[in-house]
Amino acid sequence: MTTLRIASCNVENLFSRAEVFAVAPVIGEADGILVMIDLLQGLLAKTAYSDADKAEMLRLYLGEPGAEGEAAPQGAQPALSAYIEVREERGKLWKRGRGGYAIVGVEASGAGDWGGSIEFKRARFSEKARGNTARVLKDTRADLLCVVEAEDLPTLREFDTHLMGSRYKYELLIDAFDPRGIDVGLYSKHPFGRVRTHMFEKVGNSRVFSRDCLEVEVLLTEGDPVHLLLNHFKSKGYDDGTADAKRTRQATRVKEILGGYDLTHDRVVVCGDFNDTPDSPALAPLLGVPDLHDVLELQFGADPTRRWTYHYRSFDQIDFVLVSSPLRDAFREAGVIRRGIAGLHALTSAPGSGVPDEKEYETVTAFSNQASDHAAVWAEFDL
Repeated sequence: MTTLRIASCNVENLFSRAEVFAVAPVIGEADGILVMIDLLQGLLAKTAYSDADKAEMLRLYLGEPGAEGEAAPQGAQPALSAYIEVREERGKLWKRGRGGYAIVGVEASGAGDWGGSIEFKRARFSEKARGNTARVLKDTRADLLCVVEAEDLPTLREFDTHLMGSRYKYELLIDAFDPRGIDVGLYSKHPFGRVRTHMFEKVGNSRVFSRDCLEVEVLLTEGDPVHLLLNHFKSKGYDDGTADAKRTRQATRVKEILGGYDLTHDRVVVCGDFNDTPDSPALAPLLGVPDLHDVLELQFGADPTRRWTYHYRSFDQIDFVLVSSPLRDAFREAGVIRRGIAGLHALTSAPGSGVPDEKEYETVTAFSNQASDHAAVWAEFDL
């Protein structure tokens, strides 16, 4: 009999994360900035810029009051230029002052006059933050580890080599389209077979997956392979009013992909950050698939106090490891590792929290050095 451990963790990047998340650790603050970035993207995509459009671009990018060199009033909108850079690769978007540095206006009359992209400025992690992330991942003791919000394949390799003692022989990540560089990846102690990306799929002009549904066949030494579908669904917070519909579309598409498997026979795992709760209408198409089982429900039943993986205003499960019936039949145990979350003890010990009291690692002393604001989910199977 072979023991197999499978885990999933949203690590919020491994070596650096977008400046917006490092400077604004409270999700509400970060989301407000992300909504502003989305507004700026919408303006930049217009075929013709009105005077009002140009004024709004300057206000968003330079902040209030919008005049170069003036101090913004207390409580004013932050300048997006602190968090992003608009790269001009063809033509000119901005009108610049003497010396060619200070932005004083918008030169382009529409999107056709220039070409470029928005890039998120990066903030380096401290050694303590990286160490705490590695500690969580090592504590999963996983043979197959889904990593959400990883930067790229070289980073996966470097992180394993330098911070986890080369625990994994195989790594996989395919760069997708999110400009923040947050992709889904996989660490594995077993070789890969077939690999398939779904990042290019569209409904109309919109991509189905915010990042990807990365489909990976893992070849075990003995027995049938394990098929993993790695996911990071659309966030609730960074929402222009379409997030629920996008998550519904993503959950429905994963359900369709699962139609290519026999969940009563094949070993299939759907895992990652679904950005919604087990009772949400958006996840219903996926969570209602017959012969697909939530490992935390197998371990804890319907008890939400034991299943939570994330806290904003409530203790919620938004991170999942779902398994097909053959893995359900081989299920041994599952759990949640929350000790990399800053302020864990303060959250769980607060009067009326309704969840068991837990303490963060002694090395997690602030939001700036926490492993992630997500917990890791793991499950063990006897095959």
